[in-house]
Amino acid sequence: MVRLKLLMKKLGKGILYTSGIIVLLILILYVSPYRYLLKGIRLTYLKGKSSANFYDKQDFDLRKVEKGTEILPLPKSVYYNKAELTSELKDMLNKTNSGSFIVLRNDSIIAEHYFNGHSDTTASNSFSMAKSIVTMLVQIAIQEGKIISWDEKAITYLPWLSGPYAKDLTLRHLSTMTSGIEWSEKYKDPFSIMAKAYYCDDVDELMRSTPVVDKPGEKFIYQSGSTQLLSMALRQATGKSPADYASEKLWKKIGMEEPAYWHLDKAKGSELCYCCFNAISRDYARLGILIEHNGMGIVDSTFMLEARKPYKADHYGHSFWIANKTDNPFFFMHGFQGQYIAVVPSQNLVIVRTGAGQQRGEMPTPDCIQLYVNESVKMFGRK
Repeated sequence: MVRLKLLMKKLGKGILYTSGIIVLLILILYVSPYRYLLKGIRLTYLKGKSSANFYDKQDFDLRKVEKGTEILPLPKSVYYNKAELTSELKDMLNKTNSGSFIVLRNDSIIAEHYFNGHSDTTASNSFSMAKSIVTMLVQIAIQEGKIISWDEKAITYLPWLSGPYAKDLTLRHLSTMTSGIEWSEKYKDPFSIMAKAYYCDDVDELMRSTPVVDKPGEKFIYQSGSTQLLSMALRQATGKSPADYASEKLWKKIGMEEPAYWHLDKAKGSELCYCCFNAISRDYARLGILIEHNGMGIVDSTFMLEARKPYKADHYGHSFWIANKTDNPFFFMHGFQGQYIAVVPSQNLVIVRTGAGQQRGEMPTPDCIQLYVNESVKMFGRK
């Protein structure tokens, strides 16, 4: 009994000592430049996740993107869900832990499938598909005269820009991923600027410390920070938050079915515009209709055609990915973990896929999106 008491006493001291160390480490992190790690750990590992996930809307402060009173119809084709998905398509959708898969032909839904508890009312994170949305919002601001042109200097709106090439940076460079900013696009490194941008509580401050170190317009390098800077220029030019501007100029005008939600860095803070735009899958399909029809009079058609042409890389234009070296050329919006809105112009097809699984293959055209397009054309394309 005495030995047991001594053992329990030692165990209690050990637990107390360990707890003290943990508290000390938390305090050190809290006052250090790595404070964001506390939020990252809380929203991932403590929830059984290893990284950001497409259902993490509930973990962030949000700004609502309001919908209007009129809804753009999404009629069901007479062939709606009559064709069984090919085995190749079903296999890929299952392997990648998909949430939804929708195919539109001639603006009508011909296939609509939901998986793993996802439904037609579930809003999910678009991740980097939001980059295309920001670019379209900037184009609308140009149409309204709030911004002169895509070739306007970014420093006009972001006077604090630093680095040897700060004065050379244009808005076009930010949209085409040719900005030359100091930014490393590493998703799995908890100490990277990407992790800090996702989990920090002041993304504006982070961007103000990001210099332009290489000559803009020379080389394509995919950098989420470029879109974040572009959104800050948009906010300065319009005097409105990107979410409010998106509501007024895009979401209501298209006729979306449900509101959307944009992640904020903190309560009443700034949108994480390089990612984190949340909407239901049918509204992603409506967004696909917008880009298929070259802006529907909302976004200038000349620009929309230009946006899906290569700029400094044959696979990327103005915030849209391009797959021209294929039997059925297509262009697409793309987000982390395989969020897609793809348009196949020759077939009048719009393809939406959302999900939580990791994609297969390498950029610029991962195996999974190529398969989604090929199988959709096989099943639903023009005969």
